[in-house]
Amino acid sequence: MAVDLESLSEATSGALGSLLSTTILYPLDTCKTKFQAEVESHGQRKYRNLSDVLWEAVSTGRVLSLYQGLGTKNLQSFIAQFIYFYGYSYFKRLYLEKSGSKSIGTKANLILAAAAGACTAIVTQPLDTASSRMQTSAFGKAKGLWKTLSEGTLSDAFDGLGISLLLTSNPSIQFTVFDHLKQRLLAQKLKEADHGSSPVVLSAFTAFLLGAVSKSIATVLTYPAIRCKVMIQAADPDDDNDDQTKRAQPKPRKTVLGVVRAIWKREGFSGFFKGLEAQITKTVLSSALLLMIKEKISATAWVLILALQRYLLLTRGRLKNA
Repeated sequence: MAVDLESLSEATSGALGSLLSTTILYPLDTCKTKFQAEVESHGQRKYRNLSDVLWEAVSTGRVLSLYQGLGTKNLQSFIAQFIYFYGYSYFKRLYLEKSGSKSIGTKANLILAAAAGACTAIVTQPLDTASSRMQTSAFGKAKGLWKTLSEGTLSDAFDGLGISLLLTSNPSIQFTVFDHLKQRLLAQKLKEADHGSSPVVLSAFTAFLLGAVSKSIATVLTYPAIRCKVMIQAADPDDDNDDQTKRAQPKPRKTVLGVVRAIWKREGFSGFFKGLEAQITKTVLSSALLLMIKEKISATAWVLILALQRYLLLTRGRLKNA
């Protein structure tokens, strides 16, 4: 089957955008994740706000530990965004071809985005679990990718998969809102543009704003599930010490119901939204940067892919004539 070059271009630009945005915002992501993973115990908590996590790293001389798990996170983000953008673009084109429609409705768009998100979650869940455990480990005590995954069973590597599948609604909402706003703005610009002028594209600032708005809406709606997922995947505090006896003891498996009960019992209803501000700050900046970078490099990626295709065709023709 022929490769869908347009989908490949979308996937490549989306993956590169994710790689850059993840690296830039990783220290904030680490602070956010450690803050979310902590549950109040007997009215006491280690971190009162996000800055407490940062101060711990600074005061203990572990600033570089804010980047623990960066390699795994980048690998997970790159693969996830490549699969997502390729699947999303491919499913949209397939839907339009099969239905004969000129545009995609909101309901169909949500379903297509959710399908792409589900494929992404299943493939990248072990990497997602590993990166969360690395980030929530004590500063300076994070293990490598292989050791993190090999310590548990295969099912442990897929901790939080159910919630991850549920959270496919998050990017579905985000990219559906972004696409609709983008198409409206481009249609308006196209009317104002002169015929024969350069292709109409979003400015970096406009793409940033659209990404921020769309991600804010999705984050607020799905945040309780996001926090439960972080707590399920978080590293066990006992893993950070050297007590072999404690680590040898079997650990009770974390479940969604158990996490929900713990939050409700110790923190009340507001506990389901603990760290919401930090989550919005991180995810909005990350998604806005991702979409902004993607919009800027998508045209370049498309030209490079076309050039590569032409080179391969010419090479094949020369080999046949040789």
